[in-house]
Amino acid sequence: MDTAVEIVDVHTDATDTGASWPAIAAGAVAAAALTLVLVALGAGLGLSSISPWSDSGVSASTFEIGTGIYLVVVAVISSAIGGYLAGRLRTKWVGLHSNEVFFRDTAHGFLAWAFATLICATTLASATSYLANGAAAGVAGASAQAGRAVNPSEIYVDKLFRPLPGTQPAAANPGPAADNVAASNAAGGAAGAFQTRAEVLRLWTADFRNGEGLTPSDRTYVAQLVAARTGMSQADVEKRVDQVVAEAKTAADNARRGAAHLSFWLTAALLFGAFAASLAAAEGGMLRDGRWNDRVLTPRAI
Repeated sequence: MDTAVEIVDVHTDATDTGASWPAIAAGAVAAAALTLVLVALGAGLGLSSISPWSDSGVSASTFEIGTGIYLVVVAVISSAIGGYLAGRLRTKWVGLHSNEVFFRDTAHGFLAWAFATLICATTLASATSYLANGAAAGVAGASAQAGRAVNPSEIYVDKLFRPLPGTQPAAANPGPAADNVAASNAAGGAAGAFQTRAEVLRLWTADFRNGEGLTPSDRTYVAQLVAARTGMSQADVEKRVDQVVAEAKTAADNARRGAAHLSFWLTAALLFGAFAASLAAAEGGMLRDGRWNDRVLTPRAI
């Protein structure tokens, strides 16, 4: 009687440590590269939706929400592909319970996501920031061509010293500020104006560093300087100073609020990306251990 003997070639890894770092690295590199491509695409689409004309383009809130949602979509897509590759490229485990295999596949996807996150946070950070902030980079390039960096506080100083139409600069109120302006005018009009603006800029930057605005003493001194330079009445000058300070505080609050919203969206994107990578790696592992029936791949049962 003939006995048929089936020989099964089982591939085992002699150095099996439970984690296949080549597969993890491959998935992480793929996820990081795809993230860069999608961020570049999103930067182009986002910048094209912004218009400088009123009643056209998307609003600031819509753009912020759309950017956050797009970050989540990018994280899910790139992390899922990276996790799938990490799970599918791993050598098949032999002699393990299906639950252990499922856990290891999931861990491979999570490690691939973590590795890709580190790559994006280090190697690709500058390129991603440049693509995501193309408009800001263009403004910075224009200011660099002008030969100097632009301090945002200078805009508010310009608003403080903006003269009214038909008025002549004069020292309207006596005091130390008016004496300083008169002395600077005697030394030279252009040079004196520059020195006065530089002094106000230093006071403005120092006081707003803590986010509290001008101190009472600095506010009084700045109002005297503005009155001496613009020839406006003290009441109008104080009103202008209050308006400009309020505008600066509003802009700072909006910037902090926008940074907080971006942090929440980034956190959501990272969490969704980790989940997608782990789930995709488990799917890739089931297909890796599955069986081909002609041209149909039947996944391994969990």
